Amino acid sequence: MLKDLVLKNRSYRRFDESHTISHEELLKIASLGRIVPSTANSQAIKFMLINSPQQNETVFNTLGWAGKLKDWDGPKKGERPTAYIILLCDLSLAKNKPIDDGIIAQTMLLGAVEMGYGGCMLGNIKRTELAQSLEIDPTLYQIDLVIALGKPIEKVVLENVTSAHDIDYYRDENEVHHVPKRSLDELIIYSSPITN
Repeated sequence: MLKDLVLKNRSYRRFDESHTISHEELLKIASLGRIVPSTANSQAIKFMLINSPQQNETVFNTLGWAGKLKDWDGPKKGERPTAYIILLCDLSLAKNKPIDDGIIAQTMLLGAVEMGYGGCMLGNIKRTELAQSLEIDPTLYQIDLVIALGKPIEKVVLENVTSAHDIDYYRDENEVHHVPKRSLDELIIYSSPITN
């Protein structure tokens, strides 16, 4: 059921680094991004599939991991992602397609969850450094988003927001990741009345 996949699709930031993701599995995940809707059907978002230890290290070193966890610099060795998919906007087709990025990334992550993996969308990227390290020509491609992937080893718990300003995610003393969510009543501004 879709709701079960969505509930399992959390922003995971710690993984079992001994469990690798194969190139074939990355292709399966990327194939889902290929078939989603696209603005004006431009299909401007292209993918870089990364799963070698050396390139994983390169990508990892250009990412910021959790803005709300001020005392955490990201996953330690042994808990880092074992694959990445980098979303690039092909500048010859379009410029900055954030809606397409979101649709593609969410669809890919749902596919990863279905395969027993998890991941995190990361927009805090040292783009110039990453482009230079992976020889991405910035006149041809814009780095939009990085999807980190792996076998999650952390527990993520959803809980209700207790006050309008209490939305910061946090980790407890057992390293359980808590994510406050607003109620549906708070999110729905208007609902048309039922008529017969």
